[in-house]
This record gives sequence, structure tokens and C-alpha cells, in this order.
Amino acid sequence: MKLPFEHSINTHQENSSPPWGELEGAVRVSIPPLEARGIGLLTVVGAGPGDVELITVKAIKALESAAVVLYDALVNVDLLNYAPNAEKIFVGKRKGCYAYQQEQINDLIVSRAKTHGRVVRLKGGDPFVFGRGAEEMEFAAQQGITVAVVPGISSSLSVAANQHIPVTKRGSSESFWVITGTTKEHKLSTDIALAAKSSATIIILMGMSKLSEIIALFIAEGKSELPVAIIQDGTTKREKIGIGTISTIKVKVKQEELMNPAIIIIGEVVKHRAKMKEFITQSKELETVSSF
Repeated sequence: MKLPFEHSINTHQENSSPPWGELEGAVRVSIPPLEARGIGLLTVVGAGPGDVELITVKAIKALESAAVVLYDALVNVDLLNYAPNAEKIFVGKRKGCYAYQQEQINDLIVSRAKTHGRVVRLKGGDPFVFGRGAEEMEFAAQQGITVAVVPGISSSLSVAANQHIPVTKRGSSESFWVITGTTKEHKLSTDIALAAKSSATIIILMGMSKLSEIIALFIAEGKSELPVAIIQDGTTKREKIGIGTISTIKVKVKQEELMNPAIIIIGEVVKHRAKMKEFITQSKELETVSSF
């Protein structure tokens, strides 16, 4: 029986050259030949930033057909209602608190795929943006599991938009960086120092524990008055926001009691939030008047 999403699998022969040629520095991964696969299906699915309406139709279809759903801490649990007949296993990780280690999650994916068939790995945001989705797919494929991915709406962009902050705007920012604040070695990413030298919008995920170090880098670049927004639990009912500058944001964080999970947005585009909110308020007022 042909499984949904099978078209996502690369069907060139194991020993043939890929159509794009040999890539310099490419990592070779040992994946069983196609005829040896089919013992289960892993679909890595992006759950979006938190609002249950910010999930794709394709993601919902994957959940509806799932026999098992392994879901993360940042996933809105209301989405599990789309998988009424599935076994649901929480495998989320928070700072200092792990339901499962990553190696255990990998093994769980494979074992459930072999015994139950269709496994959905449900991840907050987009699974390929600091979500380890690619790693889990690679591990499953090496064990003979068919793999597929459903992209999600990344919190790195949607949370800013939900708070009326455009990450790019002509005259203010021509580009944006999306950077992890904390590396796997639990250190501050060195990319933030490079980004601080640019005029781009800087979006930092998992950076609240490194906020003092981040501020110091921007002060060293003479950018103490650069606008900053920190948004906690973006797009959910628990959403909180603090607006300030590099020099004042720590005070705002204390005042608003902001903590993880939160996104840090640094750049001139933060200034446009007030104007964007004004436009939206005016539009709602006009709509109300015209309805009479």
C-alpha cells in the first residue's frame, strides 16, 4: 500500500549519482535501499507558534492519519484533538527538565513506527528552525523508516508579525538574522556578535538566559539606543511583551516579569510597531462605523 507523503522521498537509486552532482564537503548518510524500507512512516510536522489556527491544512491531515503523536513542550495541546485515535506521548524538553533525552526520542520514533506504522513528530514552529527535525528524520531513515516533513509557521517571524513588528521594512532593515541564543555547548552563539555589527533585524530564539551578554555586545558596538522587543508566549493567550532599547530592556524584562519561552527582536523595525497598531485600530474603528 502506498503511504501518503511518499512522494517526499528521493527515489533515485542508491548507487546512482544525484542529479545535482557530488557536493563538495557533503556528509554521506547510510540509508537502506528503497526496497528495504516501508516498515513505518515518520512525518515531522511543524505545529506553528502557538495559536491553534496557525497550523497548515497539510499538518492537520498528517495528525488525522497518525497512529502515534510525539509532541514537544511548545506545542499547543489543543492540536492533539486532530489526532483522536492516536497514542499521544509528551517528549518535550525545557531548560533543566527533560521528559526524554534526544537519544530516547530517536529510539521511540523508530520503535513506534515499526509497531504502529504512522508516527507524527509534532514540533513547535517549523521543525527545521532549531527544531532538530532533520536529525530525527536522518536517524529514522537510517533505521529503514520512510520519512516526510510538513513545514510549519516559524515563531521567529510570526510572533513578531502578530505584535505588528515587520522584520524587514524599506528604509529600516534590508535583511534579518534568526539566531539561537544558546548553542548545544550552552554558550552564546558567536553569530550574535557578527549580527550586532550589521543594520539587520536580529531575532534571537532561546536567548533569555544570555540577555546580559547580548546587551553587552550591542553596547560595545555603540548601539545602546537600538530598539528591542521581547515577546513571551507569542500568539497565545499568555502572550506578554516588553518594549525598550538595548540600555533599558533589562528593566522592562523585570517590570513585565518576562521569561522563557520568549523571542528577542532587536532593530529599528521595532519602532514601527506603534504605527502599525494605530493603522489596525483605525481600520477597526472604520469597520465598526460602517456596520451601522
